[in-house]
Amino acid sequence: MPYTIPAQTRIGHVHLKVSSIPKALEFYRDLLGFKVMSTYGEQAAFISAGGYHHHIGLNTWYSKGGEPAPKGSTGLFHTAILYPTRKDLAIALKRLVDAKYPLTGAADHGVSEALYLDDPDGNGVELYWDKPESEWPKKTDGSLDMYTKRLDVEALLAEAN
Repeated sequence: MPYTIPAQTRIGHVHLKVSSIPKALEFYRDLLGFKVMSTYGEQAAFISAGGYHHHIGLNTWYSKGGEPAPKGSTGLFHTAILYPTRKDLAIALKRLVDAKYPLTGAADHGVSEALYLDDPDGNGVELYWDKPESEWPKKTDGSLDMYTKRLDVEALLAEAN
């Protein structure tokens, strides 16, 4: 019988190679609102939502002053940041709009609504919220029927007020 990972397993954190800790913190701390939990001088910062030791590690150990990875290369596609409510995602969108920070996409996936952007080092970032499970689209066999449709960004933004 194949092994199945325990249902309580979660992704604890992601560690990103960045070119500059101050530049990365301007995005993750100042724009997205993460709290700095710890730093290793100018080489690394560990940031969190809600006081966890870290959800995202940022380091320059192999990448200080480096260039973003080419789009056609392998590596991390994006880091997904799950917001607790649609209103919280709307507030994040408003902060991005107010800062004139560009989105690379926005989608309704049936199970979630998502905003896509790149951090200053070209690392993909997804900001999203999960719809209530009772609203998730299902196929006739009971499996999820996820899709990618246009997200009404203006309606989402209206929820920020």
